[in-house]
Amino acid sequence: MLIGPYSGIDLQTLIMVALLFVVAESISTSVGSGGKAGMSPSSAVSLAAVVLVGPVGAALVGFASCFAVRRLAAVKRAFNGAQFALAAFAAGHVYLLCGGVVGGLGEADFPAVVLPYIAAVLTHSAVNSLLVGVLFWTLGQARPRGRGRFNWRPLVAVELSSMGYQMLGLAIAAVWDGVGIVAPLLVLLPLFIARWAFAQQADEARAHEATLATLCQAVETKDYYTRGHCMRVAEGSAMIARELGMSAERVQKIRYAGMLHDIGKLGVPTKVLQKTGKLTDEEYAAIKLHPTRGYEIVREIGFLDEALAGIRHHHERLDGRGYPMGLVGMEIPESARIISVADVFDCLTSTRSYRKAWSVEDAIVELRACAGTQFDPRMVEALVRAVEREGWETPDIAEPPGGCYGSAAAEAASAEDGAAGGTGPGTAPAAVPAEQGTAPVEGAAPTTALPTGTATGGRDR
Repeated sequence: MLIGPYSGIDLQTLIMVALLFVVAESISTSVGSGGKAGMSPSSAVSLAAVVLVGPVGAALVGFASCFAVRRLAAVKRAFNGAQFALAAFAAGHVYLLCGGVVGGLGEADFPAVVLPYIAAVLTHSAVNSLLVGVLFWTLGQARPRGRGRFNWRPLVAVELSSMGYQMLGLAIAAVWDGVGIVAPLLVLLPLFIARWAFAQQADEARAHEATLATLCQAVETKDYYTRGHCMRVAEGSAMIARELGMSAERVQKIRYAGMLHDIGKLGVPTKVLQKTGKLTDEEYAAIKLHPTRGYEIVREIGFLDEALAGIRHHHERLDGRGYPMGLVGMEIPESARIISVADVFDCLTSTRSYRKAWSVEDAIVELRACAGTQFDPRMVEALVRAVEREGWETPDIAEPPGGCYGSAAAEAASAEDGAAGGTGPGTAPAAVPAEQGTAPVEGAAPTTALPTGTATGGRDR
């Protein structure tokens, strides 16, 4: 902006466009988890400024973002202003280099102006993405996970939506000479209405999320070692669904199912869930009822839809030896097959009251060993690919007050179960039919030879 030049810029047009930009920037819509990023129609005004007042004028308009009527710290306002100014300045020069004309557009300027304008849009998005990406990296919001690859997805989603707004800037510039400041209002008013509807929908989705998270907490208060389990299963299920190419709506429904898959454990006595020794026939029977109880608890929640089947059948096995209905193969709903894999994977990589966590690598080996008998191989490989790309954060669980993990009591219980041929902590899991009344659990060491099709998903398996 200091470099200039300012010759040829219509001051009245510059002021009106800058005011419009501030208004548009003040009504950004929160996007992404936690609402930490925002998107607004201001990008359309910024690109219209490129055409109407040129690179330097567009930079001034972009810098007006500093004055947006929002609760932002000074450093954030400064970054936003500089970000928009640099992106608009670069886009303006690319627009001119490609043969674009500055000022109000007439019929004679079309269609020749379309290609320069598209080049300006791409440049604006590229510079904006680069600046925001560097910012996210610096703040630790988009650090690489797993194999060291940058997590671009949230940024790409926002930029693609923003580019849709930017294309409307050409329409604003085209009618500016005819109706002046009314032009952007005519073009953007439908977008403002759509934005309001989108914001309402986003608020409703956040309310759903908060409600389900509360139900998760209710389950997890019964067992210290499963805290965070429901949310991790939800994330793992979503990773599998995305890897399989499911629509965003289905991914969300499956994520909901992952959050609530153990809601039926509210009906299981706490002493059974926290027991470190072998389960009795009655205790195992109580645990086997939790998928059906969970379904009964949440079946009237309308927005769950496909999630209900996942909650009810996530303990079914491909070989028909699961519960509650003993479904075989593809009879098991797809959502349930997804949750089953995510559930077991988190169980294996988490510390429990009866054994330490396995490594991610050993858990993957175990899942693959059970593919085809217990798990759908497609779901297993989808999880493996997602984990290799995005990584997996294992929970760091400390010993609870009065806990027995690693204590002499727990070790004695484990030894007693082992001597009796049971399936308590420290013993290799075995694929025990449901009617035998003992609950197989994960072994303490992944190197133990396991029978093909062994169930290793936790005490309720």
